[in-house]
Amino acid sequence: MSNKRVFYFYNPEVGNFHYGPAHPMKPHRLSVIHSLVLNYGLYNKMQIYRPYRASAHDMCRFHHDEYIEFLQRVTPQNLTTYSKYLNHFNVGEDCPVFEGLYDFCSMYTGASLDGAMKLNKNCCDIAINWSGGLHHAKKFEASGFCYVNDIVIAILELLKYHPRVLYIDIDVHHGDGVQEAFYLTDRVMTVSFHKYGNWFFPGTGDMYEIGADLGRYYSVNVPLKEGIDDFSYSQVFKPVIQHVMDLYQPTAIVLQCGADSLNGDRLGCFNLSTKGHGECVKFIKDLNVPLLTVGGGGYTLRNVARCWTYETSLLIDEEISNIIPEHEYRDYFAPDFLLHPEVVTRQDNANSKQYLELIVKHTYDNLKMVQHSPSVQIQNVPGDALPTEEMNAIALDETDPDVRQPQIELDRRVDAANEFYDDDKDQDFDETR
Repeated sequence: MSNKRVFYFYNPEVGNFHYGPAHPMKPHRLSVIHSLVLNYGLYNKMQIYRPYRASAHDMCRFHHDEYIEFLQRVTPQNLTTYSKYLNHFNVGEDCPVFEGLYDFCSMYTGASLDGAMKLNKNCCDIAINWSGGLHHAKKFEASGFCYVNDIVIAILELLKYHPRVLYIDIDVHHGDGVQEAFYLTDRVMTVSFHKYGNWFFPGTGDMYEIGADLGRYYSVNVPLKEGIDDFSYSQVFKPVIQHVMDLYQPTAIVLQCGADSLNGDRLGCFNLSTKGHGECVKFIKDLNVPLLTVGGGGYTLRNVARCWTYETSLLIDEEISNIIPEHEYRDYFAPDFLLHPEVVTRQDNANSKQYLELIVKHTYDNLKMVQHSPSVQIQNVPGDALPTEEMNAIALDETDPDVRQPQIELDRRVDAANEFYDDDKDQDFDETR
């Protein structure tokens, strides 16, 4: 069992949203992952929290207030009224307006923000929010299925306590929204491993994008070609990250675990297995730095669920069976019902050994230019984003006495260790608990 304190943030409503029948993004994947986490018994090794829901004020710490106000007001029913704003905020086909859009953003953003604050307060060593990781959203607009950039907002919270934050992105798509947000600062180093070239979305992430002004050399991009496998990926990922750690010495890490870099993804083009993808997560966990782990892309639902369930087990150091347990979504994993299915290669690995060595060398050369562990002047620490216990107490006093369980009380609830059961004896009293 892990000696690390792991907090897992999950809102049971977050998997109920729907981008549209033909849209590749399926929030329902989050319900499937949570069901697997419960049925594998992983809840026994970590604390499960119903997370905070982000307010418009929280989102406006990065996004423009007019954009957030638009997200609050627009609905499928009033699209005609707001039609002139759709192009302005890049809302449409890729980023559609769906029922409950703002609530969805509030839930996944609040979970990342809650995780960041728990890390700041040293309540946990690892915070997990699989609903987050929407790394394409920009300050003024939506992009690539992403509306609010929960990662940027969480990093801004971490920077209140941490002098240097490292952001690592293993999504098949470049983490452009996060890179853009911190392109001019040395307080955050962004490292993205992604497919680049042939007009692959979002079209950014060249190895020569290195940051500017104070942030020069603090943006690290590892552009990869299609078909990369576990071995090749590891040969690049581990040396680059180790060199970053040695030179930058971050005091907190945010890891975006986009599962569209897996073999067989609907939109991806890599050949990573769940174990190869998970090896990156294990490598980061073993660095023993406070870690916020978030989701991201992933458009073959059963593979996303396999991957993030497996990575949850890695983060708590718990071995789990390769046989998917009985649960309500088990039919999704037919016909093999395996956590680690065989990798069926759709395309050859276009990443030659020489090409990968060139990328690693280029990265090393740029990192040598980094000022070793940039320091931060002493300053007052801004207030926490989330309400303090005193404010919560006041809020509870002001709640409607006719409401049996106020929402603030539900949101603060931590699921007890015996909240979920392993077998049919769910009514039996267990004296050992």
